Amino acid sequence: MTDLQSKHQVRTKCEKRQWELREGIRSRIGELRALLETKKQRADQDADPTVRAAAPVLYKSAAAELCIAEEALNHCDCPRRLTSAHLAAAQTHFDAALNLLLRLAPLDDVMARIPNLLALVREHLSETDPRRVRVEQIAKNALKPKAESKPLSYEEREALIDAVGVARQALQREHLRVLSFVRVVLFVTLGLAVISVVVAVLGSLFPQLVPLCFRQPRPELNSFEIVCPTRSEVVAKSATEDHAEVAFSWDYLVVEIVGLVAASVAAAATLRRIKGTSTPYNVPVALALLKLPTGALTAVLGLLLMRGEFVPGLSALDSPAQIIAWAIVFGYAQQIFTRLVDNQGQAVLNAVGGPNNIPPVRARDTQDQE
Repeated sequence: MTDLQSKHQVRTKCEKRQWELREGIRSRIGELRALLETKKQRADQDADPTVRAAAPVLYKSAAAELCIAEEALNHCDCPRRLTSAHLAAAQTHFDAALNLLLRLAPLDDVMARIPNLLALVREHLSETDPRRVRVEQIAKNALKPKAESKPLSYEEREALIDAVGVARQALQREHLRVLSFVRVVLFVTLGLAVISVVVAVLGSLFPQLVPLCFRQPRPELNSFEIVCPTRSEVVAKSATEDHAEVAFSWDYLVVEIVGLVAASVAAAATLRRIKGTSTPYNVPVALALLKLPTGALTAVLGLLLMRGEFVPGLSALDSPAQIIAWAIVFGYAQQIFTRLVDNQGQAVLNAVGGPNNIPPVRARDTQDQE
């Protein structure tokens, strides 16, 4: 077994998440390294002495960027870092190496890449951006028939590379916005989960503090029935026993579990609208996790609102089964609040440029290119 195969096996054991994206970047690094060698050989034989003088510097810098990108993927020694952060760092250095390769390549090769460069610029720069306008002017000449097109100049190549670099930086910022959104959602989810646990613990230790019980009159028995989520008890009108005495330590925990289960069903139902994402950030997973502690808390809060007669006509429940049923309703109802977060998450994903988000090319632009 070679050292390269051994290192690859070690990396594979350490890489449990986003393996496909990571290997995709690795394969592109290998491809770009091979192209870099061929372009270096051609540049060394160029008739222009300026090109021959600049070739070693560009080659050395591009090779160094590729090495840094490859090292960023080998994060076995840095397990505390986020996987997505390594992918973003590797992609940044890979893009820098690609720009250096474009400067090292002959102008004819750069001209052949103009359609790809134009597509990237259109994905991430606005129509009024001067750099995009300049690239479209260059592409207009490059897409003409060979007999009518003019050779690409060094100045035009620099304009192309500069615009492409800005477009890649815009894509990186779009990914960072997605990462920031995911982190905010996860932090809120963690906070709600902690609150849910604290509420369940306090409800178990002090069930009489804020009982989730309802007082239902029983005239035929000349008494009252105290109904709680886990049990009910009939007390005489003259008795001093009230909600606090009947409340059980499992009431809050049972209600939260029921609300969490209902929220899980709601999260599963929303999967039908999830399109997935090619970014290394799990936005759909973060949104689904947010629903779970939210459902547990809305189940408790909904029952407290009913107990406080906030909803007329629903202030008294007859049995523990009715309380559990309403806990299911309130747990599922968290969808009313988290739906806004779902819409925001989809908007953040849609803001990441890609083939499906390219604005339609106007007919006039198509005619100009023809």
